Amino acid sequence: MTGPKTLYIEDDARAATQVQELAEQAGITLVWAASGEDGLRLAGVEHFDVIILDRMLPDRDGLTILSRLRESGIGTPVLMLSALGRTSDRAEGLDAGADDYLAKPFEAAELLARLRALHRRASGREHSAVILYGAFECHVKARTAFRANRHLALSPKEFELFRYFMENAGEVLTREMLLRDVWKMNFDPQTNVVDVNIGRLRRKLEEGFDSPALETIWGSGYRLLDGRQDSWHAS
Repeated sequence: MTGPKTLYIEDDARAATQVQELAEQAGITLVWAASGEDGLRLAGVEHFDVIILDRMLPDRDGLTILSRLRESGIGTPVLMLSALGRTSDRAEGLDAGADDYLAKPFEAAELLARLRALHRRASGREHSAVILYGAFECHVKARTAFRANRHLALSPKEFELFRYFMENAGEVLTREMLLRDVWKMNFDPQTNVVDVNIGRLRRKLEEGFDSPALETIWGSGYRLLDGRQDSWHAS
C-alpha cells in the first residue's frame, strides 16, 4: 500500500528536496509547490490526502493560504511546519484551521508519523471496532485490550494510551504527540504525566511475557513493538 498523496507548499528548495527524499523512501507520493499561490492552484485541481504547509512563505503567509484553502471548501488535513514553535504560535496555527503543527527543526520519523496519522484520521480507519497489531488486540467499543489472547486490565487512561499506540503501531510517538492527542494538551505542562503513564502501561503490557512491548527511543519518544513470539508464565 502506498502512503498518502501529499502536497508540500514550501519556498525553500533545499528543504523541499530533503522532505521529498524522505517521502519517497516511505512510499509517499509528494508534490512540491514552491509558492503559496502554486499550492492553492494545485490543491484546487488535484486530490491530495494531506497538505504540508510552511508557515513563512514569501508571497503569502501560510495562515493566509490556510484560510484560502478552507474558504474554498478544501478540507484536506493540513500539517503546518514553522520555525515559530512557541505555544502561542502553535495555538494560532491550530486555531486558523491546521490539523497539526510541527516546529522546525524536526525529526524525519516524526514528520512521517504525523502524515500517516492525519491520513488515518481523515480516512476513518482509526475507528475500526478492533485494531490488530502483532500479538496485540484493541477492542475499541468494548474498551478491552489483549496480548497473545491474554486480557490486559487497563485503566481508562491506560486504554486511551494503548489505543493511540495501536492506531500508530510501529511508529515513534513523541512526548508532544502523546500530550496533544491523548491528554488533549497543546502545551507541555512540565510534569512527568507521560512518563508515569508510559511506565504503568509498559508494566501491564509486559508482565508475564519474555520480551518488551514498548520501546524507548532516547531523544525521540516511544514505539509499540508487535509482541509476537512471547510466552506467558503464570505466577
